[in-house]
Parts: sequence; C-alpha cells; structure tokens
Amino acid sequence: MRNDPLSHGLWEKTAPPAPQTETLSGEARAQVAIVGGGYTGLSAALFLAEAGTDVVLLEAEEIGFGGSGRNVGLVNAGMWVMPDDLPGILGETYGERLLDLLGDAPRVVFDLATQHGMDCEAMPVGTLHCAVGESGLAQLGERARQWQARGAPVRLLDREETRAKVGSQAFSGALLDERAGTIQPLAYARGLAHAAQKAGARLHTGSRVTKAERSGSDWRLETTHGAVTARHVIVATNAYTSAPWPQIRQEIVHLPYFNFATPPLPQAVRDTILPERQGAWDTKQILTSFRWDREGRLVFGSVGALKGTGQAIHRAWAERAIARLFPELKGTRFENCWYGHIGMTADHLPKFHRLGDNVIGFSGYNGRGIGPGTVFGKSLADLILGRISSEELPLPVSDVTTQSFRGVREGVYRYGAEAVHLLHTVF
Repeated sequence: MRNDPLSHGLWEKTAPPAPQTETLSGEARAQVAIVGGGYTGLSAALFLAEAGTDVVLLEAEEIGFGGSGRNVGLVNAGMWVMPDDLPGILGETYGERLLDLLGDAPRVVFDLATQHGMDCEAMPVGTLHCAVGESGLAQLGERARQWQARGAPVRLLDREETRAKVGSQAFSGALLDERAGTIQPLAYARGLAHAAQKAGARLHTGSRVTKAERSGSDWRLETTHGAVTARHVIVATNAYTSAPWPQIRQEIVHLPYFNFATPPLPQAVRDTILPERQGAWDTKQILTSFRWDREGRLVFGSVGALKGTGQAIHRAWAERAIARLFPELKGTRFENCWYGHIGMTADHLPKFHRLGDNVIGFSGYNGRGIGPGTVFGKSLADLILGRISSEELPLPVSDVTTQSFRGVREGVYRYGAEAVHLLHTVF
C-alpha cells in the first residue's frame, strides 16, 4: 500500500482483492458513520448493515491499512493480562464478562470466515505459547491453571510434547490453546469488507476525516472531498488515530513489530516444524513469533521497526534466530518483510470511550486485535441497535488519559529492540 513493500509485505501479495470502493465526494447522510477500516470498524459495519441500519464507513487509506493488515495473524483468546487479574482491574462484573467474550472471540472470527466464504487461510487449530526457561514455564503453568479453572480447553505441554509440536529443542514447555488459531490478517479484513458491503454498508477509502462537528442532534464528519452527516459515530482507528480525535493517540504508546517470511519451504520441512500448523510465540519480553502461511512460508517476527538501521539489524537477527530454533533452516533467506505498530495502553487493556454525544469507540488492543476487534465491533453495533445497554458492554466507560513520556517510551521500544537483536540471538 502506498507503493511501500514494508507496510504489508507478504499479506498484500497473497490476499484476495479488497472490494471496489470510492473516495467520498459531496454530501452524504447515514444513521451511523464509522471512522476506520480495520477489524472493529468493519465488524460494526457488517453487523449494523445486516440489521438494516444505513451505515457509512470512512477509511483514510485502504481497507486494513493499519494494524489489521500488518499483524502476525494469531487469533488469540483473552488478553496479555492474566485471567485472574482482570476482575481486580475492571471489577468482578466487567472482568468476568470480558474474559467470557474474549475467550469466545476466536470462534466468532472463524465462524464469520466460514459463514461469508472468506478466502483468508483460517486455521482454527490452536496456538502454542512457548516457554523459554523455567521462569517462562512457571508463567505458563499459572496461566494454564487460571484458564482451566474457567473451563477453557488449554493444556500445558512438557518439553518433549513441545518439541514434537514445535519442531525445536529450544523450549521448556508450551501452553496449547485449542480455542485459537491463525488467519491471513489482511485477507480477513478484506473479507469483512466484502461481507459488510454485500449487506449494504457504504465503504469509502481514501477518505480521511479531518473535522467532526455537531449539526443539530447529528454529527457532520468532513473529509478532503466530502462530508457525512449521521446520528451516531463509531471511532475505530486505534493505533493509527489522527485528527479529529488526537486524544486517543495520546493514550497509546506505539510498539513496533516486524515480520519476515521465507520462500515456500519443502514439504519435508513443513512436516517437522509446527506440523499441526499452530501459530506460536514465546515468553521473552522481546518476543519471537512464528507460523506458516498456506503456501508453506514460515513467517518469523519480533519487536522492532524496519527503518533506518533497524532493517539490517533485525534481518540479521532473524536469520540467526531461525537457524538456532530450526537448524535445518540455516542459510534460509527471507523474501518478504514488513512492519507496523501495536497500540499499547498503560495497563495493557483496551478502552471504551465516549468521545462526545453518540460518539463511541474501543481502542488499545495491545497486540490482540483480531478477536477483540471483531467482537468489540459487534458490541458497538449491538449498543447502537439497542440490543444491549452501556452497562452491558464488555468494558466500562473510561476517560481518555495521556501516557507520560510517550515519545521517550516509543524510542526505547524501537532502539531497545535494535540493541537486543544486535547483541543477542535470544535462543
């Protein structure tokens, strides 16, 4: 996108085309205006349109331009925060409600993909959270205990079971989550867009919202070449937020994340590395993720930005790390690379905000956007449709807060990851 091969890499090369859209021009009216063409906005548009609501979606760039089209494609259940900690942070009601909703989120994603015939490489075969050392294994053991107490189909694997499922000797164990899986993330975003458009939603790309102002009891959203007037507004821009709601960006710290992809590898290699096709990541703070795509490319990622000195440093690290994890891949070169930004909040939990009368949105997915974005979009649609009240949402209303030293912390993430990858192989 934008003729930048580092923005979406492999996903843009292999995703089916997005639906035909146009830039908004002139004046338009709708019952609901959605700002942002990622998972949250597209999910809300789909469920609203299916209910017969007149909805217009405005995307500044292209469908899936932000994190929705750049991420690893792990469809996870839950958040980074330990399950037992959520009720303490959000209160018992919201904490347990969020756990239930996000625990079921992967099923919602995969059901939508099936229902709408999305060509998005959906693989509901589970994920493997891999333990590095005894401390990593202890962390996963506690996470397994907490999810199992809630009846979740998760299981802690020992070293040998992990070796068989991962194809590497590097890990002391792994947490297998059978609810989860992988997907081609940009293809899924485009699949949601096709489904929403087919249901009647009007999608406009290249239509950046520059101004929002009241127009009687409605809102008027101005873009470069047009405007939409609507009673309700959903703000679904997350880490890629700009005007006219810059306060959302002030609440989010950008964590850069990159991916490299190999060429398609021989079947004999695919039969030994992640033979059951789970997606995987490890317990290190500067984590590593790895998964297959449909054509047998191994997608290998970690924290860092592919700009300046970062691209060479991270590429060299990835070549060393993949060889240490999987010795049979020594000498393998990568043919695609790309990166984007994860929106991190102060407590690593997403937020629900009211940004004005009838202006609502979720943000801050902390690297867990596919499942949460999908079900949060549905929740916003249900709220506008009157199917649920504000008190029945998965998160309480919260004020937008500004994270202190945001720029400094973003610099630490970027250059700290370069330092780690320059000096260490990790495994």
